[in-house]
Amino acid sequence: MIALLLATVLSADAAAPETVGEIMKKVGRNQDRFQEERGRYTYQQKFDLKMLRGNKKLARQEKRVYTVLPSASGYRKELVSFTGEYANNGRTYPYDKPGFQYKDTDVDGDLMRELADDLANDSESRDGISMDLFPFASREQWQYDFRLLGTEMFRGRKSHRIAFSPKDKSEFGWSGELLVDAAEYQPAFVSTKLSRKIPLVVRTMLGTDFRQLGFGLTYERVAENVWFPVSYGSEIDVSILFFYKRTLTLSLVNSDFRVADVSSRVEYEPVK
Repeated sequence: MIALLLATVLSADAAAPETVGEIMKKVGRNQDRFQEERGRYTYQQKFDLKMLRGNKKLARQEKRVYTVLPSASGYRKELVSFTGEYANNGRTYPYDKPGFQYKDTDVDGDLMRELADDLANDSESRDGISMDLFPFASREQWQYDFRLLGTEMFRGRKSHRIAFSPKDKSEFGWSGELLVDAAEYQPAFVSTKLSRKIPLVVRTMLGTDFRQLGFGLTYERVAENVWFPVSYGSEIDVSILFFYKRTLTLSLVNSDFRVADVSSRVEYEPVK
């Protein structure tokens, strides 16, 4: 009888569900390690940006294709193709390189370049996407509250759905939901938004506002315990000094992941 009771207790302990803290601790460790794993891969990146005026007419758009290569310090991008166009006085004009300015004060060009760099060209990340947007590395988690919402299937794999928000409710940070792969403790999908609005005094006195400031990011498993962001999108409404209104949409797609043999030249080995 004692042996049976002991077996029952041990079985119950073994079957006890993980807490959200235990899950996120594993996610944090994987995020710390995975930055190095990502440094072994090369891939293609398609990056589209579109900017609309307040009347929803086109102001500017760019389409870029990169080959992303690992480097000793992180990664480097080689531009494969680029097309761009801007609108002026009811007509559109093409241009053929990033950072193009068609006049001395080109607010649209400056804003598009800065947002592209901030959101997809983070030099401290292995994939260019800022780690600050998705606070799951060990060094970031202490600032956030996490809540386990349940378990579900996502792309054929068991996943934990977790809500997150800043502990300090007065700070600007990210809140949203995260799907964590239950077998490998890697993010599978993330949706975020600003945890609070731009203060009313800023919006009314300075005429500055950012709305719909949030992001959606989907990951793909490219090898055992190796997950990459494969689609990344956002739409942002920008209003500055009352007279300047724009809607910026961003779409980034990564594909064709390959293991890179980095020596004097880069050669590619398809991922099995």
